[in-house]
Amino acid sequence: MKKFRVLSLFFVMMLSLTALSGCGTADETTGSGAKDKVYTVGVDTTYPPFEFEEGGEYKGIDIELINEIAKNQGFKIKLNPMDFGGIIQAMQAGELDVAIAGMSITDDRKKVVDFSDPYFDAGLSLVVKKGSTDIKTMDDLKGKKVAVKKGTTGATYATEHADEKGYKVVQFNDSPAMFQEVSNGNADVLLEDYPVIAYAIAQKDLGLEIVGDRLNGDQYGIAVLKGENKDLLDKINKGLKELKDNGKYDEILKKYLGE
Repeated sequence: MKKFRVLSLFFVMMLSLTALSGCGTADETTGSGAKDKVYTVGVDTTYPPFEFEEGGEYKGIDIELINEIAKNQGFKIKLNPMDFGGIIQAMQAGELDVAIAGMSITDDRKKVVDFSDPYFDAGLSLVVKKGSTDIKTMDDLKGKKVAVKKGTTGATYATEHADEKGYKVVQFNDSPAMFQEVSNGNADVLLEDYPVIAYAIAQKDLGLEIVGDRLNGDQYGIAVLKGENKDLLDKINKGLKELKDNGKYDEILKKYLGE
């Protein structure tokens, strides 16, 4: 009888240890899954110097910045190039975890996404065909055709002031098409973020020139869907701060802007 009790106790102990071992394995698997998570990042590769494709590789300020942040904070990313106008919708559809695309921090966008700390001071500029002398400010746009890129703050700004200033807005899917529209005389002026157009003109003679002062003081931010991925956003902010502190941030900007 005693022997039977001893054997029974032995089997109970073995079953308990097996159960505990099973629980431990499940936790480890869950932890491993979280560690192996790959975050999909939406980018717009028609937006140099922030994002562009060259020699089959994605390059630019945004590309290097998000890669360095991920490396600094120990998470994995996968870049997903797409049209800028569809990035926020893709986030809402669950196709993207993060967006870094020269995206200006605005109150309207804050209704849908949570932004990181600002990582770049931009601002819109008026751009005309080289040699044009009749446009210097927004007050000179009456009766003119204004080219903008769909989904951008430039498009929003131009649309909001169209009736007041008396001009027509024409929207394009990408920056090169917009640049061409003005350089060939089909549109009178375009609105573009200052660093983008300044870089484009410096790299190639587009037949364009910047006129007047910057129209606003936009700042770029990295976005995640509102109320989602708070831990990831915290890592992005921490990584961004560390890159600024250790000089890597300035190194990336200098590489593309010479500043």
